[in-house]
Formats: sequence, structure tokens, C-alpha cells
Amino acid sequence: MSRLFLIVLVLVVIGYGSFEARRIIEGPTITILTPVDGSATSTNALLISGTAQNISFLTINDKLAYTDRAGNFALTISPPPGLAVVTVAARDRFGRSTRKSVLITVLNYCPVPTDRTA
Repeated sequence: MSRLFLIVLVLVVIGYGSFEARRIIEGPTITILTPVDGSATSTNALLISGTAQNISFLTINDKLAYTDRAGNFALTISPPPGLAVVTVAARDRFGRSTRKSVLITVLNYCPVPTDRTA
């Protein structure tokens, strides 16, 4: 009976250790929630948001970004008009890195002057 208990205990400890080690094995992960890849905007203040897991360092277009305890990040940038690539890069404490990018179109609407003297 005590031998069976010991075997079950060892299996539970090994199973729990394997479950917790998955974060170390996976490496860093990034999910970009906004903006959507291929979208267009006419604003000059673009919110980049998403989640990052298993990271120790995060950048958005080479600017340092921070996450909350749940791994959520958000940063507002001002991309120039035209096509813009937003790249979120992360590195974990073991030096492994990953990056995700989205391509957006920033539209520049110029008002058409009206001649009221004519």
C-alpha cells in the first residue's frame, strides 16, 4: 500500500513539473490584437495592443514597451502616411526571441480648398 502511494506521489510530482516546464519549453509568444494586418486608418495616433507571454523584454518598432501582469501591452505610435509596418519583438530570459509584424495603410486626407471669390 505504501509502495503504491509512493509511485502515485512520484507520478504527480513529475506530471506537475512537466506542466510548469511548458513555459520554459515554449519560449516567448506574441499576439497582436490591434491593428489588424492589412487594415487602413486615417488617424495619426495608432494604438498597438496585444498580449505577450514568457517574455522579459518587449519592443514595438524598436521602442521599449511594457506588459501588465496578465501579459497585455499597449502603445500609441504616430506612423507616417503610406504603408507602415508595425513590428512587435520579444525576448525571454534565456535569449530566445520572436517577432510579429502587421502591415497597415495610413491614409492622409488633405482638405480641398474652396475658392469662395469666384
